[in-house]
Amino acid sequence: MTDTIFIQGLLIHARHGVLEHEAEVGQRFVIDLELTTDLSESSRTDKLADTVSYADVVKAATAAFADKNYRLLERAAGAVAEAILAAFPRISAVKVTVHKPHAPIAAIFHDVGVTITRTRSSHD
Repeated sequence: MTDTIFIQGLLIHARHGVLEHEAEVGQRFVIDLELTTDLSESSRTDKLADTVSYADVVKAATAAFADKNYRLLERAAGAVAEAILAAFPRISAVKVTVHKPHAPIAAIFHDVGVTITRTRSSHD
């Protein structure tokens, strides 16, 4: 059985980027998360202990994303995925999308970003 918990539009101010002013001033990023887990137990018991707390996921993702400056969105997204898989054994896979709507690109655009998917390995 494959079930999904999702969190969309998490706004975080961070200092990621290749350019010097991005690391100094920072900017707003938007994160979307899709967490693959088995929700069959919690769908029967109605107990928080049988699922994954959204609030705890947001706290872990925010800390992983904002506590360090990364040059690349790919690395920032990877740090979030690693932190979530490490902290939540019930999650078998995580999809992280990081939007950088104010990226320093000489063009008019709506959004830019990366999406990565990481799966718990069988030896974790």
